[in-house]
Amino acid sequence: MENIQTSGGTKDRIKPFEELTLMDDYMFAAVMNDQANLQHLLELLTERKITCITPAQFQKTEKEGYGSHGIRLDLYVLDEKDCIYNVEVQTSSNKNLPKRMRYYQSVMDVDVLRPAADYATLGESFVIFICNYDHYRKGDCIYRFENLHTEISEMKLGDATHKIVVNIRGSVENVNDQLKELVVYLRSGTATGDYTRRLDESIRQVKASEERRMEYMVMKIHEMEIREEGREEGREEGREEGREEGTLKTLAELVRKKAISIRTAAEQAKLSEEAFVAKMEAMQVREGDLHAAVKSV
Repeated sequence: MENIQTSGGTKDRIKPFEELTLMDDYMFAAVMNDQANLQHLLELLTERKITCITPAQFQKTEKEGYGSHGIRLDLYVLDEKDCIYNVEVQTSSNKNLPKRMRYYQSVMDVDVLRPAADYATLGESFVIFICNYDHYRKGDCIYRFENLHTEISEMKLGDATHKIVVNIRGSVENVNDQLKELVVYLRSGTATGDYTRRLDESIRQVKASEERRMEYMVMKIHEMEIREEGREEGREEGREEGREEGTLKTLAELVRKKAISIRTAAEQAKLSEEAFVAKMEAMQVREGDLHAAVKSV
């Protein structure tokens, strides 16, 4: 992990870009931005043939109404039949996972059901969580749920909602070869077939991109700044100026750590290289350190 100090002096740890896997939010979104990768993933997990999908929306923010508990959907996409898929990557154990899925489902429905719209507007939907732990502790690698009659198991409610929980640590003995290939890859990073080799190549391409590296670091910095703002709630005066200075300081630290070039940092700050260095000098960041870092980046 890499230590990064925010504007408020708090140190946070960022996972190195080179170590990201498909189970990291950023890498998952980057790889699944390829529609072929995403479509095949959905077909494997839902066991249905999908003709085409819309461009995926990542980190889609939803809020049911004034004062409600907002959520941010990792991945949101529709197929040719307007079936909605929400896919989340979950790497920390969450005892409220089922109720979280229930809430995500309800918010997705509200997003579709506009005022005065008929309930028939609600189409089929899937809420899918890919977890690196076994929430249900049954040892399976995939759990699929629908609403059923409690006494007549083959009788479905018919609300067209589905919940899927993938446990990448589970047994792959009783699943088809393609799903087994995917689960093994998510668990170990070992590509054993055409699809996972394609995913692996997509990851390599992402890691080779300086633009992607910068995007990841800035995203993590932004998340850190938001957390710090929460810790400093109530200190509104000078907030905007403080955020800008904090981001500049963090970019300067990334340059010194040789994580990014001064050119890339200046572009992210929307400044010329000269203006970026001048601002760093104004904040008493030694120019010598910056240029020494630049030469070796």
